[in-house]
Amino acid sequence: MRAFSQLLDGLVYTRSRNGKLDLIAAYMRSAPDPDRGWALAALTGNLDLKAVKSSTIAEMTRARVDPVLFEMSRDYVGDLAETVALLWPKAEDQPPEVDDGSLTLSAIIDRLHATSRAAAPATLARMMDHLDASGRFALLKLATGGLRVGISARLAKTGFAQAFNLDVDDVEECWHALAPPYAALFQWAEGKADRPDPAGTPFFRPFMLAHPLEAESVDLTDYAAEWKWDGIRVQIVGTPGETRLYSRAGDDITGSFPDIAQALRHHAVLDGELLVKGEFQGGEAASFNALQQRLGRKAVTAKMMEDYPAFVRLYDILLDADEDLRPLPWEQRRARLESIVPQLDPHRFDLSALIEAPDFDALADIRAGARDAAIEGVMLKRRDSPYVAGRKAALWYKWKRDPLTADCVMMYAQRGHGKRSSFYSDYTFGCWTEEGELLPVGKAYSGFTDEELKWLDRFVRTNTINRFGPVREVEKSLVLEVAFDSIHESRRHKSGLAMRFPRISRIRRDKPAHEADSIAGLRRFLT
Repeated sequence: MRAFSQLLDGLVYTRSRNGKLDLIAAYMRSAPDPDRGWALAALTGNLDLKAVKSSTIAEMTRARVDPVLFEMSRDYVGDLAETVALLWPKAEDQPPEVDDGSLTLSAIIDRLHATSRAAAPATLARMMDHLDASGRFALLKLATGGLRVGISARLAKTGFAQAFNLDVDDVEECWHALAPPYAALFQWAEGKADRPDPAGTPFFRPFMLAHPLEAESVDLTDYAAEWKWDGIRVQIVGTPGETRLYSRAGDDITGSFPDIAQALRHHAVLDGELLVKGEFQGGEAASFNALQQRLGRKAVTAKMMEDYPAFVRLYDILLDADEDLRPLPWEQRRARLESIVPQLDPHRFDLSALIEAPDFDALADIRAGARDAAIEGVMLKRRDSPYVAGRKAALWYKWKRDPLTADCVMMYAQRGHGKRSSFYSDYTFGCWTEEGELLPVGKAYSGFTDEELKWLDRFVRTNTINRFGPVREVEKSLVLEVAFDSIHESRRHKSGLAMRFPRISRIRRDKPAHEADSIAGLRRFLT
């Protein structure tokens, strides 16, 4: 466990991508089996444990630590796991040092798998008594199911591949045919066995991605244009035996969208955008807010599938039966996709239309006028481009529509996580009603520089008027210019509105709070 806890510490405090990769690679080469397999599962989000609730950990800690001291420490540190790891006192009858090395990562995983929710606090406490602060931090992160150490699943797999001089795309090809602690994967990596064969398994292939368009224009004789839809990118993998859906990160989301999986009866691998049909759009795509009602659910009811009917707007085809189409030019893949779409269930699949424009200036005009709820921008795809994993220069571009902006008033602030746990970096902001009431319309934690973060943190600390646990209410005097992609009706918010991708654009120290925008003014942006 010591080596794993040191790995997490290193990942938390290492900023550079290459530095993180070196840490992961070194651990994967040196750690024993099955510890390194469980570590890889944890880093990639594939560790399926009965997550312990944060409230359980807090209650367990209050039983040993003065509750006032605990709350003050938690408020200062910001992160629950870090607070408890540092503050935890060993039991009075516990010897000063009892770590005999038996608490390996795999032993801890076995105990967490075996414990019930009722017994979890006692099980955790006994293990924490045998660990140092770093070990306790790692244990609590595992138990709560969220490492939050600044890496993605793809980065963890890249670190594994780097450790054994493998191609990360080769790792991705067989990833979904395996289960933790990945014994077959490590045997292949060390040259002791052939690569695990995913044949017969509906496995994930890495997505082709786009670079932001930074050039002034592109030649539309070389590039095709289509809408960039505002859902989530998915891959539908159909085999004669079963069908699965994968997100862009490679997460299996079939359980959340069984209606899509059941509708595909074609042996193929398709790439598209997962959307929900809108009640008032005549069957067209609704806003991302509607899709959110189904995202993240392990199981969905028949009523939810009826209220939020999902469908996929198809972009590309990777495989047709056992024929790999990825090396073909985009134009040929597009023709193959167009021939297949009529064979699919029209209620669950349609084709993303191309945008007809005589030149780039005309395309710019079309893009500028697009304010459909489900349109995020324009995609530009080189007509002769093969389908290759990752972002390759000059093949695909994404050209997002310009963001909307609104002047809002900061209302509440909360500490961040990880490197930001010492700063109030998460801000809730609102706009005015006609009656002069300030209602929340969004929350943002990005868009500002490090210097601006320090200034905002000082503002929060010196203008606090109330506290609600880790949240501070502030004097309603600071205006923030907030950029966002779109705004939608929302029953979950008192204002009745919800922003899509809000971020802080500017700190308006020059503007009085009473001149901030109104709820009625925001409604003009509704799509």
